[in-house]
Amino acid sequence: MKRRMINSLLGVVLVVVAVFCVPLALIEKQSITNAANDRVDAVAVRVLGLVESRLAAGEPVSGEKFAAVVTENFYVTVDIPGQPQIVLGRPVDGPALTATESGASGETVTVAQSRTALDHEIGNMLLLLGVVALLAVQAAVALAVWQAKRLARPLTDLAETAERLGSGDPRPQGRRYGVPELDRIAEVLDTSAERIARMLTAERRLAADASHQLRTPLTALSMRLEEITALAEDPNTVREEATIGLQQVERLTDVVQRLLTNQRDPNSPTAVSFCLDDVLKQQVEEWAPTLRDSRRQLVVEGLRDVRVIGTPGTVSQVLATLIENSLMHGAGTITLRARRSGSSVVAEVQDEGPGVPRELGNRVFERAVSGRNSTGIGLAVARDLAEADGGRLELLSLRPPVFALFLAHAGD
Repeated sequence: MKRRMINSLLGVVLVVVAVFCVPLALIEKQSITNAANDRVDAVAVRVLGLVESRLAAGEPVSGEKFAAVVTENFYVTVDIPGQPQIVLGRPVDGPALTATESGASGETVTVAQSRTALDHEIGNMLLLLGVVALLAVQAAVALAVWQAKRLARPLTDLAETAERLGSGDPRPQGRRYGVPELDRIAEVLDTSAERIARMLTAERRLAADASHQLRTPLTALSMRLEEITALAEDPNTVREEATIGLQQVERLTDVVQRLLTNQRDPNSPTAVSFCLDDVLKQQVEEWAPTLRDSRRQLVVEGLRDVRVIGTPGTVSQVLATLIENSLMHGAGTITLRARRSGSSVVAEVQDEGPGVPRELGNRVFERAVSGRNSTGIGLAVARDLAEADGGRLELLSLRPPVFALFLAHAGD
């Protein structure tokens, strides 16, 4: 493309130079020739005038009388009837410019000048035109190269952007070129790159959230299945454990569905009225094997038979994240407490551990922020789930650590 643009612009300039310089050279050549002929004619006229004036005055005519009029570049001969020929200058060798003037008394003046000076002047004129034409062509080549690079750069950037998008690097370039059409293309590419970046970020975030949120329930389900295997001789226990396992599977399905819903449509309404006791009881049953293995206790306190508005699976997942956080970072007994706060019902999770470092505070809900070398995703996802479900997750106390899930009260 660059070569074609350079060749095209250079061809146009060469045509313009040829159309301009050739007629100009011919005109200038004719003008120089005419000027030289006029100079020869003028010398012949002046010499003839001097001769006629001398004859009219009856004075003798000699070369010394009009030698001042004739320069050494001219060869002049004066023929007067009845007198010897008068000659001034040196004879011209080769082509010459000549002019002949005749007087009333029969006198004749012939002036000749060599064409060497004329040809030299014409050569200088042609050389000057050639230099000007060469400079014009060089300037055209430089302009063509610059313009070709300027117009080809957006296409190069387009190829680079496409390559980066294909390799998973959708960063916008933000380049503009001063050409409205090219700037429009660059703007569209940057907008597309930003849109793809948001999509990739959302997909990666979904994968990280789903992986983190499914890890603990799957571990608990695995432990539950191990207990079922160990208690295979007691049908009632097997049935009870299997029922709990199925509930965990249903909650996992609900969690995955909720994560997908939040990514696609964060405003999708799924809240219903349900009894908070059912969710608290489910947490006690699901975490019982893990608590036994870690020699910890989970105690439920506070209100009973209170109904709230939300999604049972989401509320259960948020509480499970808080309990897991207490198991990982806390110590002692974990207290799961339900209480009223104005028009809301608050489900609190508290433990007897060292608490949240003061320098973190509410930053524990930010992604990648953790005080114990964990992923820093769990609490962030829990807050997102709570807010998407119409609730609110807050840290009420640093020491002892108290996390509170605010839910709308469904009324009596």
